Amino acid sequence: MKTFKPNFKLSLLAAAVTVSMPAFANTNQQAEIDSLRQEVQALRALIEQQQVQQTQTSQAVAQIQEKSPVAPATSVATSTGTAFKVYGNVRLDASYQTEGSAVDRLYNNINKVPLEGNGEASERFKSTLAATRLGMDVKSQLNGQDVGGKIEVDFLGGANFDNLRIRHAYMNYGNWLIGQTWSNFAVPDYMPETIDALGYVGGAVTRTPQLRYTQNLGSDTSLVLAAEDPKDKISNTRIPAVTARLNHQINEDGRISLRALANEKRTDADESMAWGLGLGLQYKFAPSTTLKADYYHVKGDSSFVSWTNPGISKNAAGEILDENEFDSITVGLTQQFNEQWRGTLGYGYMKSDVSDRYKTGAGLNLLEVNKELWQGWANIFYSPTKPLSFGLEYVYGEREAVVKAANGSNTGEDNRINAVAIYNF
Repeated sequence: MKTFKPNFKLSLLAAAVTVSMPAFANTNQQAEIDSLRQEVQALRALIEQQQVQQTQTSQAVAQIQEKSPVAPATSVATSTGTAFKVYGNVRLDASYQTEGSAVDRLYNNINKVPLEGNGEASERFKSTLAATRLGMDVKSQLNGQDVGGKIEVDFLGGANFDNLRIRHAYMNYGNWLIGQTWSNFAVPDYMPETIDALGYVGGAVTRTPQLRYTQNLGSDTSLVLAAEDPKDKISNTRIPAVTARLNHQINEDGRISLRALANEKRTDADESMAWGLGLGLQYKFAPSTTLKADYYHVKGDSSFVSWTNPGISKNAAGEILDENEFDSITVGLTQQFNEQWRGTLGYGYMKSDVSDRYKTGAGLNLLEVNKELWQGWANIFYSPTKPLSFGLEYVYGEREAVVKAANGSNTGEDNRINAVAIYNF
C-alpha cells in the first residue's frame, strides 16, 4: 500500500499566504485567499486521513504476525529444502557368563552353545562397544510430496562382531520403500525388551534389501507387500522372497500383525518352496503394563527367523532331502514403575520337527541341529535423565540337540548376567 506523505513546502506557502492577508485586503484578493485557504484545509484533512489509515494497517499486520504459528526448526536445513537429522548412541555392553557360547561371543548364540562337557566357555567376563550406533534421516520434497531416506550403521559386522556394518539404508517416496531395513515378515516390534542386542529365541532381528509397498485399508488397518532378498547361503537365489503383512490397530491400547512368507529354495539339482506365517500382538493392560507376544510357523526357511536349523537338507548331489519345520513363540510383560524405572519378564521357545531323512544331509553338523530351544530372562532399566539408560539382566536358556555327543550329552546351557550403559543423542 502506498502511503501519503505531507508536502511541507505547500504547508509553509499556505502559512505565508495567511500571514500576509492584511497587506492584500481587497475584494478579489480576499476571494482568492479564501479559496486557497479552503484548498489547504482540504489537503490537511486528506493528510490526516492517510496517517490514520496507515496506523490502523500497521496495527493489524502486527496482530496477524503475533497470532501466526511458528514452524518448528529442523536440525539442519539446506537452501534446497532438504532437512537432515543426525542421531545415535554410545553403548557399552558387558556380560558375566557362567556357562555359554564361545569366548569371543557376547551376544545371544543359544542355538550353538556347547553341549555339556564339550568345551563350554565357563566363568567369563566380556565387554564390547560394538553395538554403538550412528544414523541420519534425510527429508525433502519432490512434486509437493515428501521424499525421505535413512542411513544407520553400527559395529556388529564381521565374524567377531567388531566391524562397521549397515543396519538400515533406504529411501521412501509416497507408499514405496526401496533399500535395506527390517524384514516385512520377521519384524522386531512384538519382541519383549531385552538387553541382548540380538534378542532371544522366538523373535527375529532380520534386515533385508527389499522393495516395499504400503496401502492403507482404513484408519486402523494397513497392508504391506514386499519383495525381499534374504541372502540365504544354502540357496541359489533366482527370485526374491515375497512377504505380506496386515497391521491392525485394535484400539488405543492394542495392535496385531499377521504376516505371510513364500520363498523359493534352489540348489544346482533341485528346488522347493518354503513358506511361513507369523502373528504378533501388543496390548497395554494398564497405563504402565504392556504385553508383547510373537509367534511363527515356518517350513523350509532359516533366513528370516533367528536361531533356526538350516531350512533345507540336501545330499552331495544337491538334491533336497527334506525341509526343517518349526514353531516358535516369545512372550513378555513390561512394567513401567515410574518415569525412571521399568522392567521386563520374558520367555522364548522354539521346537523343530527334524526327520531322519533330514539328518542324513551332507555337510550338516548334527550336534548343532536342535530339537528344542528355550530362554527366560528378567531385566531392569534405570533412566535418570532422557539421554542416559542403564540396564541389568539375567538370562537362562537351554538347547537340546537331535543327537548326543560322545559323552552322552545332548543339552547345552546359556547362563549369564548382562549389563548395558547407553547415551542417546
